[in-house]
Amino acid sequence: MALVREGARRYGSASQADTEHLGELIAPVLADGDVIVLTGGLGVGKTHLTKGLARGLGDAHPVTSPTFALMAVHDGGRIPLFHFDLYRLEHAYELEDTGIFDVLGYEGACVLEWGEQFQDELTDEFLSVVIERVADAPEERVVSLEAHGARAEELAQAIDEAVIADSAAHVA
Repeated sequence: MALVREGARRYGSASQADTEHLGELIAPVLADGDVIVLTGGLGVGKTHLTKGLARGLGDAHPVTSPTFALMAVHDGGRIPLFHFDLYRLEHAYELEDTGIFDVLGYEGACVLEWGEQFQDELTDEFLSVVIERVADAPEERVVSLEAHGARAEELAQAIDEAVIADSAAHVA
């Protein structure tokens, strides 16, 4: 893997496999109630990160973006992973129909693609994972973590430590 720590809570990903690997590194530190908001344009790798999360939790089932279903449950691992894609929602009142309020912050971990547009309606406690393309390098991405709340701060620190340990293991 070529995942590179570019600074505190900022990582370079050279491929889809690297982005999935980051998800695998995040998974062991996830706990019930954790909320991750994935932010980035179309095709930047939000679903690839989620594939890594599910695999890292021990769920071997295929992961696809639930663009039309709005929610997918990956419950074959250590804790359930509730995967929401809020891209098609236009208004906050539509969140009621997704089932998000039944699980958000309680059971399993929630990962929200396109959740940034509804942050004020969802929760004050979440980890924002921002994925951006690198200019002139179509496969490369920069992934940044932004903690919102005490638990998210713990999560971001644990992820940073996991990436550092992983990098050291690949050098040794």
